[in-house]
Amino acid sequence: MAVQEAGQGGAVLGAHGGGCTCGDCPHGARAGHRRAVAEFLLKRDEFAAGQGLPAAVAHSVSASRQWVSEELTQSAEHVAERGRAEGDAWLARLWLRTACVVWGLVVALLLVQALTAIGAGWTAARTAGLLAAVVTAGALTAASWFHRARGGALAPVIGEDNRLSTSRAVAGAWVLFVAYAVLVLVGRLAAASGHAERDALISGLELARGAGVVTVLAVVCAIAVLVRRVVGVRVLGQRLQKVRAYRPRAADLLTDDAGRGSFADIQYVVIGGVALLFAAVRLGRRPDQLPDLPWGLAVVVLVSAATYLAGKYAEGGRPVILSVVRAREAGDLDAPIRTGDDIEIRGAGFVPPGAQGADRLSRMVVRIGAVHVRVPLVPVAGGFSNPTDAVLTVPVPADVEPGRVEVQVVTAVGVETNRYLIDVTE
Repeated sequence: MAVQEAGQGGAVLGAHGGGCTCGDCPHGARAGHRRAVAEFLLKRDEFAAGQGLPAAVAHSVSASRQWVSEELTQSAEHVAERGRAEGDAWLARLWLRTACVVWGLVVALLLVQALTAIGAGWTAARTAGLLAAVVTAGALTAASWFHRARGGALAPVIGEDNRLSTSRAVAGAWVLFVAYAVLVLVGRLAAASGHAERDALISGLELARGAGVVTVLAVVCAIAVLVRRVVGVRVLGQRLQKVRAYRPRAADLLTDDAGRGSFADIQYVVIGGVALLFAAVRLGRRPDQLPDLPWGLAVVVLVSAATYLAGKYAEGGRPVILSVVRAREAGDLDAPIRTGDDIEIRGAGFVPPGAQGADRLSRMVVRIGAVHVRVPLVPVAGGFSNPTDAVLTVPVPADVEPGRVEVQVVTAVGVETNRYLIDVTE
C-alpha cells in the first residue's frame, strides 16, 4: 500500500512538474517555468565563477567562451519556452478572474446603494443604476467567455506586444463609463410615468449638458487609435524596437517595455482616473443627465492626452554604431585588427527595452563583411557583461577577408544599425 501511494504521489508530481498533461492546467506551466529559471540561474552563476567547464575547452579562452554561450543559449531557449507556456495558461484562466471582478463591483455597488438608501429611501434612480450595472456586467462576462483564450474582458486592451496598452485601457474605461451612464438614463426613461419627466430625461442627453464628457471620450478614443498607428509605423520603419512579453501585467499601464516607470503613461492614467472618478460622482449626484464634466477638467485631460501622445512619438530610436575598436586585454600590445581578435562595438540601442533576457540577447548578430557572427553571452554574477546596450564584444572570424569591411549589428528584434567600416589586416 505504501509503495502504491508513493507511486501515485510521484505520478501527480510528474503530471504537475512542468510537463503537465492536464490540458490547460496552470500548475505544470508555472512549476515548469520556475524550475527552468532556477536551473538557468544556477548554470549562469556557475559559469560566471569559472565552474562547470569541460577540460577540452578550459585551456582556450575563445573556445570556453563559445561553449559557455552555447550552453546558456540552449538553457535560455528552454526558459523562454516555459515562459510562453505559462503565459498562455495564465491568459486562459484570466477570463474567469475578470468576470469575478466585474460581478464583485456589481455587488459593491449594491451594498453602497443599500447603505446610502438608509433614511433617504430607495429610488427609481438606484434601481436604474443597479440594472445598468447588471447589464454591463453581463455583456462583459459574455465578452470574456468568447475571448477567454486572450484574457477575457481584458482582451481589447492587450496590445500586439502582449502587454496592457495604456491608451486602450484609458479609452476602454471611458467607453464603459459613458455606456453605463446612458444605460442609467435608459432605465430611468423606461420607468418614467409622466411626459414632463420623460422630456427632462431626454434633454439630459443633449450635447450642451455632456459636452465635456463627449469631448474627453472622443479624444481618448482617438488617442488609442492614433497611438496604435504611430507605434506600428515606427516599428515597420525600424525607428522603434518592440519585444513581445510573455504575458500582460498590471504594471504595463505605468511602465515602459523595460519595466521602468514612464512619466507619460503615469500622468495619463492618473489624470484620466481622477477625471473619471469626478464624472462618476457627478453621475451619482445627477442621474437624470450625462455627467457635466467641467471644461477646466476636460482641458486638463486633453493636455494629459497630448503629453502621452508626444511621449509615444519621442520614445525609442534606431540603434547606432558610433565606433569599433580592437578589444585589448591587460598587457596586450597596441595593434591593428586582425582575424581572431576581439572587436568592441560601441554605440547605443543594441538591447531593446524588454530584451534583457538571455533568450533575446542570444539572438543578436554582428555582420562583419559577409560573415554573420553570433554575439557571445558572457555571464557574470547576477547578469551578463556582454552584450550590453552600449557595448558589444565579438571575435573576428578567420573567414573574414583582410581589407576594408563593413560592420553592422542586428538586434534581437531584427532592427539593423548603420554600417561602420573597419580595416582588417592579415
